[in-house]
Amino acid sequence: MSLYRNVVWFAKGLREYTKSGYESASQDFIADDLEVQVPGRAFLITGGNSGIGKATALEIAKRGGTVHLVCRNQERAEGAKGEIFRESGNQNIFLHIVDLSDPKAIWKFVEKFKQEHKLNVLINNAGCMINKRELTEDGLEKNFATNTLGVYILTTGLIPVLEGEQDPRVITVSSGGMLVQKLDTDDLQSERAAFDGTMVYAQNKRQQVVLTELWASAHQAIHFSCMHPGWVDTPAVRLSMPGFHARMKTRLRSEAQGADTVLWLALSPAATTHPSGQFFQDRRPVSKHLPLAWTSSSPAEKEKLTEVLEELAQRFK
Repeated sequence: MSLYRNVVWFAKGLREYTKSGYESASQDFIADDLEVQVPGRAFLITGGNSGIGKATALEIAKRGGTVHLVCRNQERAEGAKGEIFRESGNQNIFLHIVDLSDPKAIWKFVEKFKQEHKLNVLINNAGCMINKRELTEDGLEKNFATNTLGVYILTTGLIPVLEGEQDPRVITVSSGGMLVQKLDTDDLQSERAAFDGTMVYAQNKRQQVVLTELWASAHQAIHFSCMHPGWVDTPAVRLSMPGFHARMKTRLRSEAQGADTVLWLALSPAATTHPSGQFFQDRRPVSKHLPLAWTSSSPAEKEKLTEVLEELAQRFK
């Protein structure tokens, strides 16, 4: 089954996830969807110092939004903040240094943020793909800690802030790679099978899609969505997948093309005409499963995922 999923997914990717796939899909975009100004609205973007996150932050800043950058590296974050300010002229750019693989640090940040700021839109963009199994200081597998538990704690911690604001939204940057994975709640920290960083990342991204569905059902005042940006030429791809980057370099999307649907979901009134909890690609909802891939999750599996994450989250609170 894994071979079938991988072959079907890669063929789909060559057709849809590349630069030419974006150019084809964009012919159906409505230009006015992003002709919006958002002064007074606050946006929190994780991983906003490079790649898709930075491109998203810049476009929001140009439209007058208040931008909160949540980054791990102080120096790179300061550089990104300065660049966004210079290019947008927007002074409402705030920087928060948080390691999203550290659950205690995330909780501390959430409590401080809730006391000091409002929030209309949360964009879970930061992620990592570490190709050898590494543990954090808390004994958590690092991909899982960042991509799944970190997203869970940040999102659930900020839901009370979002629910008090007008038109609240949560966008999670997932990946089309999740299509090759079925939710596996028996090995969330990749302890049992041979470690494959690419597949661990894809499993984390499937977990994000499931969480988005659950949040959408439980918190109907907020519009939740997740999305695939396509195959994008970012520093993270160059670092984590050098072979893939070398083979596909001329076919990869630009960072701006990768950020387009994130912006559309965060800014456009058209986005919230779609039901909450869906998975988007190039401004339209798409299937969360490949044909005949048997990757759907049972209610029991979804419940187990949230139980494990909630237990871990509370342990570090």
